[in-house]
Amino acid sequence: MRRAARACGPLLLALPLAVAMFGPYAASWAASPDGAPYATGAGHPLGTDGMGRDVLTLLLRGGRSALGAALGAVALAYLAGAPLGLAAAVTRHRWLEELLLRPVEVVQPVPSLLVISVTAVWWRGQPLAIALAVALVNVPAVARLVRAAALDAASSPVVEAMRQQGESRLRILAGYVGRSVVPVVTADAGTRVAGAVFTVAAANFLGLGLEPTAPDWAVTIAASREALLVQPLAVCAPAALLVMFTVGLNLVADRLVRRTRQRPPAARESHRIRTDAARSGGGAR
Repeated sequence: MRRAARACGPLLLALPLAVAMFGPYAASWAASPDGAPYATGAGHPLGTDGMGRDVLTLLLRGGRSALGAALGAVALAYLAGAPLGLAAAVTRHRWLEELLLRPVEVVQPVPSLLVISVTAVWWRGQPLAIALAVALVNVPAVARLVRAAALDAASSPVVEAMRQQGESRLRILAGYVGRSVVPVVTADAGTRVAGAVFTVAAANFLGLGLEPTAPDWAVTIAASREALLVQPLAVCAPAALLVMFTVGLNLVADRLVRRTRQRPPAARESHRIRTDAARSGGGAR
């Protein structure tokens, strides 16, 4: 029973990821010709949408834009926000901390859909523009989270011992303090990716992102929602893939958090410092 529960998360995550990664290649030879609007059967396993397009083909082609923009946005947010948060945590100068965090916090009160709608004025229909807009609104939250998670580690005796031993700031920042925030970042990444998926999907659903004819999962849901009772698979199939991805990702993230907590970085670094001190003491004798 426990093994089945452990495998549930990876299995839920694997299917939408596989569809997103390999679906476009499968759609090139498994594509069905267009048929009547909201038709079922007749060579269409999942039926057709309002324009007569095969729903299975849309699912195979629409995963990259639906998941790729969200994953790219969260990756960009952490690449920009995590170093700011770590640097703000380890610095001993209040003015430097303010200089690092205050500029990015200007964006925090702005609603994400407002940023996406402004971006859509110039770059509508571009998944990269949507990813950049979602990343921009997530950078302040990531920076503040990483800073809060790193404060205890940055002021711990281990860091003081590393400074006394002459360790570089980069070593302290990335080696010890950076590892100490891994459980928090892992737990946050699961929920943040899920939020980014639904933000990107909401933008596409509202017409602020991709074009209405794009083979995106959220666009497919928006285009077929008025015929939910007539052709439910056109809405339920892409919605199920989005839900499977978010639920599976959070289950996998929770499992990774439990593993990283088995031995905290403080214990590993303390052991390394004691070992180095013992070796240096032995060499001196």
